[in-house]
Amino acid sequence: MARTDDRFRSAYNTLLDICGNMEVGEQLPAETVLANRMEVSRTIVRGALQKLDSENLVEWEGRRKTLIRKPEPSHRLTLADNPPSTEELEQQFLDWILRFDIPAGTSLNVAQLSRQFGVPAHSLQEFLSGLSRFGLVERRPKGGWILSGFTAGFAIELSEFRLVLEMNAVRHLLALPDDHEIWSKLRDLKQEHEELKTDLASRYHDFSMLDGKFHATVNGIVKNRFVVEAQKLISLIFHYHYMWDKRDELERNAAAIEEHLDWINAMLDRDVERSEAAALKHLRRSKETLLNSLKGHQLV
Repeated sequence: MARTDDRFRSAYNTLLDICGNMEVGEQLPAETVLANRMEVSRTIVRGALQKLDSENLVEWEGRRKTLIRKPEPSHRLTLADNPPSTEELEQQFLDWILRFDIPAGTSLNVAQLSRQFGVPAHSLQEFLSGLSRFGLVERRPKGGWILSGFTAGFAIELSEFRLVLEMNAVRHLLALPDDHEIWSKLRDLKQEHEELKTDLASRYHDFSMLDGKFHATVNGIVKNRFVVEAQKLISLIFHYHYMWDKRDELERNAAAIEEHLDWINAMLDRDVERSEAAALKHLRRSKETLLNSLKGHQLV
């Protein structure tokens, strides 16, 4: 049963994921239920079920569709378009949360999000599994995913760890030679901050991504696999804006831009004392802001 339609291929792969979360001998849901869950037409669902039957993954008798063996990776269909990388998917996911203020407790529709982000459903499942290590999402007992929060204790520990990492990165950065690429990167970041500052009233949501870029640039100086992994977690937490109080977001971002500029200027001047003081001020304020946002959402 050859199909070239990417929509069908994506739906079929989603159906494989559903089967993968079932036990052999279980009955698949009705076509209408599957269509609603996968957000595709019943025609596509029926075609996907027929392919499952032809692959001897289900036994179809009348309205009964019984899973007779688990799908394997080889059963998946290749999508025509190249899916985004893990980094691109992470950015799309965070930007979706930021732009649309997705609240904690929201159920994640894997089929819908895989289409929205242009990735196969199994890739999104793997991505969410990675987030579950950080406690940002959790798998439901009967399948599916849900956005979850994190405790104040978790936020405090992460903030303190972030402080250690970034103060160490500043010391490494300031010891670099004049011809190192970091200096041109910092000048470019300074310009980006100044441009955003002039148009902040209409673009204040954009600060989140610029903030992540700035901290990643500073931390990127330290070539340590553990720092890289920790930075991913820190970036996820500190840009997880669905929990933030939106009432003063513009003011908070304006203050953070000024703190970044002070920090960048001090590093460009190679001033160790000013750089460490600016970094310490900004990181401590970020910790306070995060804790205040948690209080506003009754998570502390």
